[in-house]
Amino acid sequence: MSTQMVILVGVAVYIVIMLAIGIYSSRKTHSVAEFAVAGRSMSLPLCTATIVATWFGGGVMIGVAGAAYDDGMLGVIADPFGAGLALVLIGLFFVRLIRRLRLFSFIEIIEQRFGLSAGIISSVASIVSSLGWVAGMLVAFGIIFETLTGVPLAIGIIGGAFVVIVYTSIGGMFAVALTDFVQMSIIAVGLVMLFIVVLIDTGGWAPIASQLPEHTFRMVPLEHSLEHWLIYLRAWVIFGFADIASQSLLQRAMSAKSERVAQNAFYSAAISYVGFAMIPVMLGIIASVTMPDLANSESVVPALALEHLHPVAIAVFVGALLAAIMSSCDSAILAAATVFGTNILPRLKREPSERLQLMVIRLAIPVGGIFAVSFALNARAVFDTVLDANIVMLAAVIAPFILGMWWNKANRAGALAGMAAGIVTWLVVSAASATLPADLLGFVACLLTMLVVSLLTQAIDPPRGLVDHDGNEVKLENRLGIMWSRTGE
Repeated sequence: MSTQMVILVGVAVYIVIMLAIGIYSSRKTHSVAEFAVAGRSMSLPLCTATIVATWFGGGVMIGVAGAAYDDGMLGVIADPFGAGLALVLIGLFFVRLIRRLRLFSFIEIIEQRFGLSAGIISSVASIVSSLGWVAGMLVAFGIIFETLTGVPLAIGIIGGAFVVIVYTSIGGMFAVALTDFVQMSIIAVGLVMLFIVVLIDTGGWAPIASQLPEHTFRMVPLEHSLEHWLIYLRAWVIFGFADIASQSLLQRAMSAKSERVAQNAFYSAAISYVGFAMIPVMLGIIASVTMPDLANSESVVPALALEHLHPVAIAVFVGALLAAIMSSCDSAILAAATVFGTNILPRLKREPSERLQLMVIRLAIPVGGIFAVSFALNARAVFDTVLDANIVMLAAVIAPFILGMWWNKANRAGALAGMAAGIVTWLVVSAASATLPADLLGFVACLLTMLVVSLLTQAIDPPRGLVDHDGNEVKLENRLGIMWSRTGE
């Protein structure tokens, strides 16, 4: 049997398993809470695994490895380091209160604090961000198929989207969490296997290290101009801050069975994520020496697999690659559908029934998938697509979310003024300069404007509080994610 046939058979088996999990999970999804947040019952191991799997997608296996191949450690500041920072910050500052509120999306927090207009702006930004993330993962899916089997990129993108849409539509969060658990196990086996084989075949680390450029492991800019430092700072915050309000991640906090489980899952996931992500980073660096003439650096990991693994092992590793990609796709597409069903639908139909909401969320998954496929077919690179998905979130949504959670004086006038300032700054800087980080400068403008306007308008626009899913006022004490805290379980 040819290598391509072995790979295709392995992929077929993997897809059948994922679909079977979706069908099994459908028995547990009879309400919006069961479908969107797994009945708020996820255990620590399951919650940790689904957070890591959500974060550990094609952006790491394909995009990050390619960035390390091109630029060493400076190329991967945003991911995995900025992405790992986001998990720590969410666990420390946000998950306990998020879980206590028992909501379905972070948009509900923004709506409560800042009103309908702020909620709609945040909903649109979140949906675009999630679908952009899905698009980046689908590009990675297509690159893998094209590199390893010769299947055209477009067919790989469409096929991958179809599988993810089917099992996510059927099983919701519970299906996503279970498939994530399986997928993370496959990812770990595949990555460790490839890394060990590559090191053995290349004679260990010493021969590689002697041929690397001097600045391969440098993690601060080589040039100390303001522009270079702004770009460097943007690399940290495009994930480190922008994904603090990632619906895909916060939905895991909402799904945990307690506040303590939620906070500890994020800390465990941060450690696991950065640790696992360093394997693709190192593979990219190794390949920059052993395979210096790759036409497309983002094909480095599948190229290493073809070069060093037996066909059967390649099939296992392809399963790991697909697991990484699907585990991010399903989370992001469910996040977009949840925001649409819980935040956009009530604006279109007053007080929709739970049955209608559940139906709309299920239908929004394939509709969102179609948009993501369209984005993916026109995207050029995995890493850039994933980064660009967060632009509007960073420029206009993150500051209101953070201040809405932690600053009692934040009000509607300040949030709307901040959002407007962030978007205008982003658009103006983008038009004026191709090198300046427009989204980062938009974030700064949004934050400063919201602080000033909120303070100036306290009398005419009193701040609003937060209530939980049942309309009860929530207690704000003990919301810092201290691992040894035992209250607020």
